Amino acid sequence: MSLELPLSARLAWWLTAWLRGTEVTDHVLDAVTDGDLGHVVDGLSGGTSMLDLLLEARRSAATGAGLALPTEGDLLGLGGPRELNLAAIESGEAVVIGPLAVVPDVVGEVCHWRVHEAAPRQLPDVGEADRMLRAALLESANLLADLDVARWRPEVADRLMNLGHRPSIEAPLGTPARCADLAARGLQGWAITELALEDDGGAVSAYEIEARRGALRPLERAARRALVAACSPEVWPEQ
Repeated sequence: MSLELPLSARLAWWLTAWLRGTEVTDHVLDAVTDGDLGHVVDGLSGGTSMLDLLLEARRSAATGAGLALPTEGDLLGLGGPRELNLAAIESGEAVVIGPLAVVPDVVGEVCHWRVHEAAPRQLPDVGEADRMLRAALLESANLLADLDVARWRPEVADRLMNLGHRPSIEAPLGTPARCADLAARGLQGWAITELALEDDGGAVSAYEIEARRGALRPLERAARRALVAACSPEVWPEQ
């Protein structure tokens, strides 16, 4: 379980800031490549570095980069084509940059960002995603209380009781404050679902296992939608 932004969310935020001129190149590259992984771009004609990707994004006339978090049956943040959809589902994430997209593939200590063509996509707006997340948190908390979450996962009960303690996220300049807050709450909701499902051995029956998963599905989906909206400038509110 992690309270850090997915690799694609971080790239979407910082690349958008660079394309819009609110962050300088060195700061963006440092933020995108922060951590233990090396980063290589596969499929560009002009090079393999993250700087080459930034330059290609600018040449494409993109005005921002947006997040996708697809799963089987829910192509959240994607509009195709099929090759991109399949790669992104396998990875669990992608970044859409105008007419192209990149999908991360971590191999050992290197993240390979594989380039694909991208079609136009539909997205939840920030207000819709915010309302859905708030409702899902309340609904899941009530359902998990009925399932006696404090008995089999006291850490989950603690997190549900302390939703005001959100992860601290460094957002680049130009990111709307509302979107930075929504991303933090989306990460929080996602972490709760991962923690609650970490050990199915605590359930006494298959029925209870499925009841737990059923209680968490709306929250997991709402958390993903919140992150996608918060990290997709196409739907950001005007500042």
